[in-house]
Amino acid sequence: MSSEATVNIAVIGAGAIGLHHIEGYKQHPAARVVALAETSPERGREAADKYGIPEVVTDYRDLLQREDIQVFSIALPNYLHAPVSIEALEAGKHVMLDKPMATNAADAARIVALAEEKKLHFMVGQNMRFNGAAQAVRKLVREGALGEVYHAKAVWQRRAGIPRLGSWFTQTKFAGGGATYDIGVHVLDLALHLMDDFDAVSVSGQTFAKFGPRGLGEGGWGKSEVNPDRPFDVDDFCVALIKLRSGRTIQLEVSWAAAMEVGDINGVQLFGTDGGAATNPPRAYRAGVAGYEITQLTPLAPFVNENRAVHFVDVVLGKEQVYVSPRESLAVQRILDGIYESAKTGREVRLD
Repeated sequence: MSSEATVNIAVIGAGAIGLHHIEGYKQHPAARVVALAETSPERGREAADKYGIPEVVTDYRDLLQREDIQVFSIALPNYLHAPVSIEALEAGKHVMLDKPMATNAADAARIVALAEEKKLHFMVGQNMRFNGAAQAVRKLVREGALGEVYHAKAVWQRRAGIPRLGSWFTQTKFAGGGATYDIGVHVLDLALHLMDDFDAVSVSGQTFAKFGPRGLGEGGWGKSEVNPDRPFDVDDFCVALIKLRSGRTIQLEVSWAAAMEVGDINGVQLFGTDGGAATNPPRAYRAGVAGYEITQLTPLAPFVNENRAVHFVDVVLGKEQVYVSPRESLAVQRILDGIYESAKTGREVRLD
């Protein structure tokens, strides 16, 4: 596609994430959100009026055959990620999808294979990779400033951050998983990205649901409808150890709700033979002449635009290579599957 072209986009879903997608695309001069699909007519019309979107439909299938639409930007409940992505790819659309990629690795693999077969761009919008702080740490690793990075600790823990009790987020049949899928996937992907190693061979994990089933720990995120009679049958806490083929390891700790000192903590910490680093706030540390030295890192001019939507438009225009490769996202999905399988069986799960 010519760099002078206009990229027409259909956003699928007008919840909180869908609105973020729309706002992101508005930052690119070549992007046009020309249609919105939303099952709630009221919510769809409200968003269309707010952002000047010319067409709003209640069924995304009405947009699949529109030849003027090049991109489907999908912001739907997790159980719809794979089927809608597959339909969009079959219809010849490029796809940006919100995390997680799917609710199981088999469906994720189907997406990857179809995108490759159709020669279409597909990206999971793992936004933590894109921020300047993460990219500053990534630069340190690339330059070898930390030596051999042999371990990472990936943490996102909230004291009270369950999206909405009684919403689709808290039901396995719609979400696939709980805190691990919702926020754990962010720091897991970031840790693998910073280590530049997605080749996991085994996972040992445990999940808990200690607050949500008691109606505790709600954070209020999102616009989804709620029903207090719906069961809470997902995890609100997870811990896992991921072993990579290279011998390196990642420790993952996640909570939507937990008794903890601070309200929210998230980021990735790297352990290297010549020093360490962390992403939030971005800093590096190593032994110096006068003792241990801690250096605050200034977020750099990023490798790619920090706005994932802007980046994806540049990918479609042929200006950039996709920053979150589909096969990396498939590797993340396999690890997520392994965590839940390990928690279910009480055993380490081999991924190779």
